[in-house]
Order: sequence, then structure tokens, then C-alpha cells
Amino acid sequence: MTKAEIQFVRSLADKRARDEQSLFVAEGEKLVGEIRSSYLRIRKIYTSTDSLPWPEAEHVTAAEMGRISMLKTPSSVLAVVEKPHSRLDRSTLGSRLTLALDGVQNPGNLGTIIRLADWWGISDVICSEDCADCFNPKVVQATMGAILRVRVHYTSLDALLAEASAGGVPVYGTFLDGDDIYAADLTPNGIIVMGNEGRGISDTCARHITRRLFIPPYPRDCRGSESLNVAIATAVVCAEFRRSFS
Repeated sequence: MTKAEIQFVRSLADKRARDEQSLFVAEGEKLVGEIRSSYLRIRKIYTSTDSLPWPEAEHVTAAEMGRISMLKTPSSVLAVVEKPHSRLDRSTLGSRLTLALDGVQNPGNLGTIIRLADWWGISDVICSEDCADCFNPKVVQATMGAILRVRVHYTSLDALLAEASAGGVPVYGTFLDGDDIYAADLTPNGIIVMGNEGRGISDTCARHITRRLFIPPYPRDCRGSESLNVAIATAVVCAEFRRSFS
């Protein structure tokens, strides 16, 4: 690899470069293999192994792979991929279950939530503009391929939730003073809002929430930790919504 090639791939660790080039990096033979079989377009594949049966892959040394890899332990395969562009159809939000994330900033949490959405059949995740970038290399890795199947959108969450609640779409959110989720009357459609790792759901978004939910601890009268990790809470909430209508 030339020095310029290495610098270019490394530049994609930065969101500004990813946005300018409309590219992102994916690593690992399994993930890149899934991308090869998907609708996404791969710009370049690099590999440091001789056993990869992909004729389009360019062989690089282990040292070069170490320089372009975004992982602590470099994999043997790295791809530069064109970012997908999907449009959110707001007119159908009331007919299905959708996740909305208010300021989720940890890449691992965002990637895990996208993976959870894929598992629970939620095709759209709507992020506030201050959420982590879904094409951050750490997010892409954490999705374990779900980024290929789940559409992630960035928008003004305040405006979207205002429009949805005004149109009669159920808007759910998790709060410490909410109704017990296991006893609540849930709907098969609506928007589930999950908040920031530290502050939870912002006041700006909370004013549009029509159903406040609470995940009770066990035993119910003996609370230990202050709250659940947002990805774990998302798993619990999605599981209960799907269980109620399975």
C-alpha cells in the first residue's frame, strides 16, 4: 500500500471524512462477507491472508493491515464501503414499531441497539442529531452485520416526536416514575424512545411522550443500581412489546 492509501483509509475513522467521502470501514471476514452478499457497494477490500477466496481483494502485509485497521487487534480483512442512503417514511410511523434514540453517544451502545432492532424485527432506528454516528467503526463492529438490514436515520427528534404524537401515534419512553411495563397496555405499533446514557430522555423529547414506562427491579421494593444500561433497557422493552403480540 502507498502512504496515501493508508492515510485515506485511516481518515475514515473521522466522521467528517466519512461524510465527505460517503464511505465507511468494515472489518472481519464474516462481516465483509455479508456486505459482499448485500446491496451495499464495496469500494475496496484489503486482506493479509492468502486463504481468502475473493479475487477482488488486494493482498497487504500484516504490518500494513495493522496500520489501516481501526481495531485493537486487527482482523485479516478490511473493506471500504459506500454508505447507504435511506429515506424515512414518516407517514407510516403509526403502523409499525420504531426505535428512537435521544442522545445515545456510546458507539458500543448504539451498535448493540441496532443489533437488537434487527433481532426484534424493527426496521428503522431514528437518532437525534447528537447521537453517535452509526458508521463509526466501533458501531459497525458492534452491530454484527445488523447495519445491513436496519435503516438508521438522523433528524430533529423533537420535531419528529411532536408530529407523531399530534398525529395520534403512541410515543413510549422509559422513566423511573413510569407505569410498570409488565402491567401496561402496550400497542403493536408506535415509537419507543430511549435516552442518553447519563441523563436519560431529555426534557425536550419527554414532553411529546404519551406513555411513560418503567422497568421494575427485583424485588420490586428493593432498588439497587440507579438505572439500567440503555442497550440492556432497550432489549427488555423490545422483548416485552414483542412478547405481548407474539
